[in-house]
Amino acid sequence: MLNKKVTAMDVARLAGVSQSSVSRAFSKNASISIKKRKLILDAAEKLGYQPNAIARGLITNQSRIIGIVMRDVQNPFYPEVLEKFYSRLSGEGYQIMFINSQNDEIQEHEVSQLIEYSVEGVIITDALLTSAAVQKLNRNGISVVLFNRYISDSMSNAVICNNFSAGQKIGQYLLDTGHLQLGFISGPANTSTSLDRSRGFMDTLQKQGIESIPMEDGGFTYQGGFAAAKKLMKHHEKMDALFCANDIMAFGAIDYLTTAGYRIPEDISVIGFDNVTMADWSSYALTTWKQPVDEMIQQAVKLMLDDISGQQEKPEMNFVDGCLIERASVKDRR
Repeated sequence: MLNKKVTAMDVARLAGVSQSSVSRAFSKNASISIKKRKLILDAAEKLGYQPNAIARGLITNQSRIIGIVMRDVQNPFYPEVLEKFYSRLSGEGYQIMFINSQNDEIQEHEVSQLIEYSVEGVIITDALLTSAAVQKLNRNGISVVLFNRYISDSMSNAVICNNFSAGQKIGQYLLDTGHLQLGFISGPANTSTSLDRSRGFMDTLQKQGIESIPMEDGGFTYQGGFAAAKKLMKHHEKMDALFCANDIMAFGAIDYLTTAGYRIPEDISVIGFDNVTMADWSSYALTTWKQPVDEMIQQAVKLMLDDISGQQEKPEMNFVDGCLIERASVKDRR
């Protein structure tokens, strides 16, 4: 026989208070005395009572749920980001609803799922969001923040590493260290991250009279980086430096180069972008551009909470500067 579920009324009866007092005791920032809150929490613990967050959300019209939509969980950058978002939002009293999108573009049923669970906001990382999807979320009172990417003329907040400036500085760094035969492995052409890194990189090179360099699309994946490096070296054996638009492609490129007999960095330098934990492993010792993830997450959460609370007048697009992390994968050839 099933045990009867303990309710807020049972707690109220034991504590000798009203049911509304029990609700306030379990609500963050609710008006209730310390003495009464302790009385109620003690009664709840004795009975084994746990409030129903969904039911409370229906009453207060505040679900305290934030959706996070992420596509490429195989890229170590994003699980690290997810963990940090979870910690930050939990500290603000929010629960996380995670959607691992199986497509490049967020699907209609995924948008409907977010609406169905009455999320208060959605953070989109590497999945693409159409303007129609943004409008549907906004019509349902759901705040949207794009993380690590942006859409021009979007109605959404966005927090992004300053990828164009980073690309410029990486280009200058490789030139300053005496590299002359450069190559580039990009991510998908439809992502602002890869486009801005590429544009910044080429902006610096073109100012130095280098109009074009060999490029291959690595799709932001390990396998893509491996294959792209193989293609580039097949036709450009004298290449002395390779810029990969993210770390996971750089790992793939390094693994191809070492299996093909190239010494890193003696024969060819490799530089990445993100500074994921694996970049510091001795097998890679990857020089890379560090995305300021902690600051980006802090800004993204602030934008979302300001929007949810009605303190924001219009969407913001915040660019955050990162920095170069030098390890052992780039040789000074001067």
